[in-house]
Amino acid sequence: MTFKKNIPTITPQNYLKYYYDIPQEGKTSAGKPLRKLKDITCPYRGIKIIPSETINSFEKKLAQCCTAQDGVELLNNFKSSMLPTEKAIFAIFKDFILINPDDDLQNCLKMIRANCLTRLKLEEMEVLDEVDRLTRKLSPQSALKIRSKTTKCRQIIINSATHDTFKRKIFLNSLAEIIPKENEKEILNNIRNKALFLPTSESSKNAFVVKYSKRKQTEIIRRIFIASTGSIEHVTPASNGGLNTIGNFLLTSASGNRYRENMPLVEYIKRHPKIPEYMQLYIDDIIREIHKGNLQGNETYPYKIKKKLMEESEGRIMISLGLYKYSEEEAALAVESFEHKWHR
Repeated sequence: MTFKKNIPTITPQNYLKYYYDIPQEGKTSAGKPLRKLKDITCPYRGIKIIPSETINSFEKKLAQCCTAQDGVELLNNFKSSMLPTEKAIFAIFKDFILINPDDDLQNCLKMIRANCLTRLKLEEMEVLDEVDRLTRKLSPQSALKIRSKTTKCRQIIINSATHDTFKRKIFLNSLAEIIPKENEKEILNNIRNKALFLPTSESSKNAFVVKYSKRKQTEIIRRIFIASTGSIEHVTPASNGGLNTIGNFLLTSASGNRYRENMPLVEYIKRHPKIPEYMQLYIDDIIREIHKGNLQGNETYPYKIKKKLMEESEGRIMISLGLYKYSEEEAALAVESFEHKWHR
């Protein structure tokens, strides 16, 4: 990810687009009612999502951070919402300022970069090994095409002693270009899904250190904060025909959204087995907000998202609406009544 310069006034609407390459308006504008909610559990990662209204005040305080200690003190306000990777980096920073309070957090990452790069290479190798194992189910011709790509990646990993490892996105795109035989489509799809587990700064402490040791302190602090801010996620990805309607949207943490990419929800659950549990916490929070009157006109959302999650997860997510005061018919009437008042 490359941070853009000359960024306009920071707003909740443009924040993730400019800083995390996740659009918040346009195609996801129907999710605006969800973005306004507070104290919502991330359905992917189980943390409490940092609400959009916090962004402006965070940016003002960030502009005043001059030292490593300043940065740690600012981030400490959001510790309870940090995801595992960001929490691990934050713990490193806390140890660092005990001895170097007036230093810079970028220098902290530079100090440990070499060791983290070695560990990152091993993490990548393990995923490539899994990809190669899956090719055994393919024809020799198809298997050779993929193994030539994984071999090239290994060569880059081994031969690069000081620079970043191979580009994950390029490798994923190269797999997408392979046209499988009819009887190999499912196997190749499994291979592509496995390749999505290659480490990123969202999933790996080592990848984070390697990537952000090249970034300024301000960008490092912002990146840790952004990971837990709210983002609108398509349950069925738009690339797979998912509709841009609230019934196909979840309010998730930005990191949970970005790391899933176009990964099928079934595969994402394999990576994070607690997702069904987190989904129930999420819907309970949504129900609470509806009961408080904070999602008027969308009372049918719990029923729509329950059905959508059941379909996309192939039955692995079965949320309960036992706490909801509206039956499906009553919810529909509440929406109809709201729309009538609104258009009157």
